[in-house]
Amino acid sequence: MKKFTLIIIPVIILALSSCASDQYTKGTKGAGVGAAGGAVLGQAIGRNTEATLIGAAVGGLLGYIVGNEMDKYDRQQLNHTYEFAPSGQSTSWVNPDSGNRYQVVPQPAYAPPSQPDRPCRKAEILATIDGRTEKTYTTACRNSAGQWVLQN
Repeated sequence: MKKFTLIIIPVIILALSSCASDQYTKGTKGAGVGAAGGAVLGQAIGRNTEATLIGAAVGGLLGYIVGNEMDKYDRQQLNHTYEFAPSGQSTSWVNPDSGNRYQVVPQPAYAPPSQPDRPCRKAEILATIDGRTEKTYTTACRNSAGQWVLQN
C-alpha cells in the first residue's frame, strides 16, 4: 500500500493541477486525468508498482488523444472560417464535445511586408467557454502547407 501511495499521490496532484490552469491544452489536461485514472486502474488490477506505472502511461496516452481531438475540432472550424468566410460576416459553431460556443468575424486578407507570399487575416472571436464569454482579436497567417496558423 505504501508503494501505491508514493506513486498515485503525485499522479493525482499532476492531474488536478493540469485541470486547474488555463495555460494547458485540452490534450494536456486529458493526459493528466487519463494518467491518474490509468494508475488507479493499473494498481487495482495488478496490485504492484509496475502495473500502476503501465496503467498511468496507457491512461495518459489515451487521455491526450481524446483531449486533443476536442481542440482539433475548434482549430478545424477556425481554419475553415479563415479560408472561406466572407470578410465582415459572422461565422459560428458549437463544439459538440465541450459545448463551447464560438462566433468569428474575419477581416479582409492582407500580405505582410515580411512575407508577401503568405496572406494573413485578422478576426474578432467571441468565445463562450464554461459559461463565460470573452472577446479576443487574433491574426492568422497561411503557412507553407496552406493552413492558417494563429500568430503570437
